[in-house]
Amino acid sequence: MIRKIEPKDYQDLIPIWESAVLNTHDFLKKEDFEFYKEQMPLYFEHVDLFGFEENGKLVGFMGIANESLEMLFIHNDVRGKGIGKQLLEYSIANCKVTKVDVNEQNSQAVGFYEHMGFRVLNRSELDGQGKEYPILHMSL
Repeated sequence: MIRKIEPKDYQDLIPIWESAVLNTHDFLKKEDFEFYKEQMPLYFEHVDLFGFEENGKLVGFMGIANESLEMLFIHNDVRGKGIGKQLLEYSIANCKVTKVDVNEQNSQAVGFYEHMGFRVLNRSELDGQGKEYPILHMSL
């Protein structure tokens, strides 16, 4: 079930983010992982958040701003079960999402978005925090 995330849910999102990133972002330096983990609650304030609940527990979430998918994280225990696809399809149908930025080094995510119809428009050498993680700017 997909539902709106409330501030009281934020504490449940960090373990999902951590599980997802530890299993998909092997290129991320440990100090950068810690930096982003600390920043996540601040990022939550700038996006509309939706979560995927399974058996009453959040197992994935996404953040959307200005027709752009700003974040999509699925707990590693349930990855590959179509939850990301359901969240993305929901974002396109209900939130008019047409854009996503993705770490170039996260080849699984790049492949997922390409499979879902996104194409690379351009590339940035640095991520939004000025760190050396190239970003692909993708659009439907």
